[in-house]
Amino acid sequence: MQSGGFPWLTFLIFLPLAGAAALFFVKETSVRMVALGITVADLLLALPLWWLFDASSSQMQFTENVVWITSPSIHYHLGLDGISLPLVLMTAVLMPLCVAISWRSITTRVSSFMATLLVMEAAMIGVFSALDFVLFYVFWEAMLIPMYLLIGVWGGPNRLYAAIKFFLYTLAGSILLLVAILALYFQGGHTFDIVQLSQQAYSPRLQFWLFIAFFAAFAVKVPMFPFHTWLPDAHVEAPTAGSVILASVLLKMGTYGFLRFSLPMLPDASKDFTPMIVALSIIAIVYGAYMALAQADLKKLIAYSSVSHMGFVTLGLFMFNQQGIEGAVMQMVNHGITTGGLFLCVGVIYERTHSRQIADNVGLTKPMPQYATLLVIFSLSSLGLPGTNSFVGEFLILVGTFLWSKIAAALASLGIILAAAYMLWMVQRVAFGVPSPHQLPKLTDLTRREMATLIPLVVLVFWIGLFPNPILSRMHASVTNVVARATHGPQESPTSTGQVTPVVEPVPATQTVQSTEAPRP
Repeated sequence: MQSGGFPWLTFLIFLPLAGAAALFFVKETSVRMVALGITVADLLLALPLWWLFDASSSQMQFTENVVWITSPSIHYHLGLDGISLPLVLMTAVLMPLCVAISWRSITTRVSSFMATLLVMEAAMIGVFSALDFVLFYVFWEAMLIPMYLLIGVWGGPNRLYAAIKFFLYTLAGSILLLVAILALYFQGGHTFDIVQLSQQAYSPRLQFWLFIAFFAAFAVKVPMFPFHTWLPDAHVEAPTAGSVILASVLLKMGTYGFLRFSLPMLPDASKDFTPMIVALSIIAIVYGAYMALAQADLKKLIAYSSVSHMGFVTLGLFMFNQQGIEGAVMQMVNHGITTGGLFLCVGVIYERTHSRQIADNVGLTKPMPQYATLLVIFSLSSLGLPGTNSFVGEFLILVGTFLWSKIAAALASLGIILAAAYMLWMVQRVAFGVPSPHQLPKLTDLTRREMATLIPLVVLVFWIGLFPNPILSRMHASVTNVVARATHGPQESPTSTGQVTPVVEPVPATQTVQSTEAPRP
């Protein structure tokens, strides 16, 4: 579907914005229901994209392109490919769950809280669908304000410290991103069009400096080691919905930036920096897992597990092969589902015991059997048990890493072993310990609302784990496009017309390698 069709993406972005404004004119008693209705409507609007998407094409689809500012040429340009489609759908799925889990836990300034969630949803979908660099930067920066408010207004005792730390870390990297965007504008033919800029060739020196600027912005957002220190503080202080959004969607902005900009636009610099990225990724995998082993706070344990899991994503992205990048995109989605489910579980138990300490939440199997079952499922998914979603992504990443370096693959696999250690240790305490007598009256099992919040993610855990091909087939052509651009350079992509065209025809990964090495007759 090209320009001139139904403006799917505009509706997906502006429906939550309109809903956020409408919430201030709604009765206080109806705010939660209206917010839930808007997020569900946005999800229902996003679902048809899954079936309408042409998996055989690497072109941007559902495109909308309107002149926004004439000079310099800035366009309201939106579109999706096989990389951004699953991320947009994941965002749309998670937002109703964030509203539902906040139903009782948020009791002050409810209208403002729900409006902040809706603004956040619009900005996140905008980032994944923007095809103009200035528009992308507007959405990128727009996410900072609602996330700052979620932590700083509705967070825990040290919320202001955590909110300011998050804001300053992210803003510092974003400034260099703006400088890189301006440099690309002047070097790439005075255009902010992301697809056209991806088809240009840049000098090695310019690529070097642009990569550093991109790295500063994206590494903080991932967050990569050693730029991760803001994440545990932000998670611990954020409300449950804030933690879900932060872990499931915001962290993916950094890896999405690497995949959308660094690899196709700066292929030479990306290859030069690959050893450094691989080293930092492996350190993050092992360090995050070891730190998770030492945590007594449930949220901090999950936060450090995110550092470890996102290390797998950055590792796969810089393998420059089909398996590694497809595994990374798959793991971005899987991490959003699994970690979102774990944070929802922490929010459920926190409403009852008002404590996130593992020692205060032990032995939940007998008083809360349904809760314990779902917690175990998400935990097994997090450690990559075969049959669950995370196994597929981590397996593909390790295959791609093995093709690049057997030693790197062996070191990265330590993260899976350590993940089993810290997740099973947590499950042993929380699910199978002996509950404290003074906590027993509070430990009531899941309500219908909480079950409705968690069950959709459980379904996705097993659906993706058992049937991953629907997602992999939709991203295959787009990932092939990125691999060809990153490995072969701009000569592979037709640039004379300036149109949005695929770099190469989507073919299986093995054929791609053969076609570049076989002698011509």
